[in-house]
Amino acid sequence: MSTEAHTEATEATTAPPTGVILTDFAATKVKALIEQEGRDDLRLRIAVQPGGCSGLRYQLFFDERSLDGDVVSDFDGVEVVVDRMSSPYLAGATIDFADRIDAQGFTIDNPNAQNSCACGDSFH
Repeated sequence: MSTEAHTEATEATTAPPTGVILTDFAATKVKALIEQEGRDDLRLRIAVQPGGCSGLRYQLFFDERSLDGDVVSDFDGVEVVVDRMSSPYLAGATIDFADRIDAQGFTIDNPNAQNSCACGDSFH
């Protein structure tokens, strides 16, 4: 009599992303910009503020502060910080850097944005 081991495969469910995603190219650009500043205490902070033609706008800036409730993600040595109020609006958003003839700068692809304006700087 032989016995067979039966292994049951379970499907992994993907939870919705909880933080922002920084592409490798954007991380390299952020590192270079921080090095130009000559400081090692800076992190990239992304926040959502009221304003813009669609109701909310993005802010990206270097920051050395730590705020209560910050969500911090590390991307190959680059820390990206999101405050607790902005975090729900930015969950799963991808930050990239465009370096093309028709566009240059950081871009944000946000699955939470219901509407955005033509300039791409604000959303609802």
